[in-house]
Amino acid sequence: MFTIEHEFDATVITLVDEGAPPLQEDITVNAFAECVTVEQYDPQSDQVMKITLSPTQLRELRAALNLPEGIYRMRPADTVDQGPDQSSS
Repeated sequence: MFTIEHEFDATVITLVDEGAPPLQEDITVNAFAECVTVEQYDPQSDQVMKITLSPTQLRELRAALNLPEGIYRMRPADTVDQGPDQSSS
């Protein structure tokens, strides 16, 4: 399950882990104009862990989720170049 909320300066997406144990803590994604943050509570340290992604890193992550193993570089038109040591299959 997930929720989407539009706030003043960000879109907030919360991902809730459902199903069979072991379940993970909720993940909160905050999408701002200049960056995206991903947060998750860590019960072992009793702290919220936070990762900040630039818009470029977010585009590359989105592309990487749909690609096979390899080395890639984004082109300006949001297409992906395969690295020199990779062969297409």
